[in-house]
Amino acid sequence: MLVKTFGSAVFGVHAATITIEVNADRGAQMAIVGLPDTAVKEAQQRIKAALTNSEYEWPVRSLTINMAPADVRKEGTAYDLPLAVGLMAATDQIPSDLLEHFIIMGELSLDGSLRPIKGSLPIALQAAKEKFRGMIIPIENAKEAAIVNDIEVYGVSHIKEVVEFFRNEKPLDRVIINTEEEFQKSLDNYAVDFFDVKGQETIKRAFEIAAAGGHNVILIGPPGAGKTMLAKRLPTILPPLNLGEALETTKIHSVAGKVRKDQALISTRPFRSPHHTISDVALVGGGSFPQPGEISLAHNGVLFLDELPEFKRTVLEVMRQPLEDRTITISRSKFSVDYPASFMLIASMNPCPCGYYNHPEKECVCGVGGVQKYLNKVSGPLLDRIDIHIEVTPVSFNELTAQSAGETSLVIRERVITARKVQEKRYTKRKEIHCNAQMDSRLLKQVCVINEAGTALLKTAMAKLKLSARAYDRILKVARTIADLEGSENIQTHHLAEAIQYRSLDRENWAG
Repeated sequence: MLVKTFGSAVFGVHAATITIEVNADRGAQMAIVGLPDTAVKEAQQRIKAALTNSEYEWPVRSLTINMAPADVRKEGTAYDLPLAVGLMAATDQIPSDLLEHFIIMGELSLDGSLRPIKGSLPIALQAAKEKFRGMIIPIENAKEAAIVNDIEVYGVSHIKEVVEFFRNEKPLDRVIINTEEEFQKSLDNYAVDFFDVKGQETIKRAFEIAAAGGHNVILIGPPGAGKTMLAKRLPTILPPLNLGEALETTKIHSVAGKVRKDQALISTRPFRSPHHTISDVALVGGGSFPQPGEISLAHNGVLFLDELPEFKRTVLEVMRQPLEDRTITISRSKFSVDYPASFMLIASMNPCPCGYYNHPEKECVCGVGGVQKYLNKVSGPLLDRIDIHIEVTPVSFNELTAQSAGETSLVIRERVITARKVQEKRYTKRKEIHCNAQMDSRLLKQVCVINEAGTALLKTAMAKLKLSARAYDRILKVARTIADLEGSENIQTHHLAEAIQYRSLDRENWAG
């Protein structure tokens, strides 16, 4: 007897339906064909133990299982459940009349219980697109998949529940999620706030500008000055995710298996902070079975690289293309996958190996040329993609003990949202551009027009401060954002003056 069940394979952040054909004939052998990997081939042992321990019969038949399309590699253990249901239906242990209406996925334990899978959200989106009636998946993944309201999602914890459902002995409980309610529930669920920051008004101002224009930032200062503490608060002043962005972010985390079982939707902007020992593959994604890297997990959020010069050179250099294109393509001999990677880069570093160059109180003990050698660990092409360079100085005792209250993240965010709305209106005809940081050189000439006084100021600044040529475009972009925050239609001289302050590392004499 021939029956068909349906599963799904995830490629990048998208899913494709897999048809599992099970044919039962005379004999006692089992063969799985259709480019299964080792984990899929090992399903026979898991299914046999799961059925036996669940008091079902392991069929003594010749079973041929084809996973179509046969030219696409099938990977992982999530096919255990559809394979088990298919062979039970092929051997008349359960009816097959409902199988065509459901996507079935799940990894089987030897006792018949189900383990969670990766990628349930993109699987649900594809199933709804192809008009399947429902999905049967492990209970831990049910909330995540139920975000897709166009399909019935059933969460199960044991294979017995699935068998009883198809035998019409016991119905399954549908998992229903109010997507809008779930989105709003944790929209502003941040544990930190700029209200807690004492002093550092210049840095807070720089972060407000960065958030308003989507600019990348590098912080340079001594240990204990508050670089990490400030960076962790940046997501709290970024515009909140819209529902589309939240779904896109959740899809990436779902594919990577990073969505918590009690979480249905990621509605706060991600903040990823990998250790400096990370490999280039872990940062950008890849591997034998490609998975999204840290830059994709930071999509629509912030990627924070602490102690930037301590990262391996190759790790930093592979970020150059994603920073420009806001996507990463991972190519293999027979296929390639694309992962989105539109993130804000926030980097921090000490000014020298000992950390105290330019410190107001402590003396730097680094040797001659030590500072420049340390700074040279970060390449010029990477710095070229960072709009704002800001020096962080230690907070004084008087500022630490001051009772005056600072602005909350919510107040700062309102100004950021207002500036972003101006930019959305400006770039209406350019759908790929959402903020000032994404402007190309052609658009820069149209949007960032400066008057004679501004031109003279910029010329003087570049000559006296010995700013490099790459600083020119960055200053104009940042000045445009400052003008947007002020509600000014044109870039004024004081906007340029403030933007020039944020190019510390472009000064040729910065390190002496």
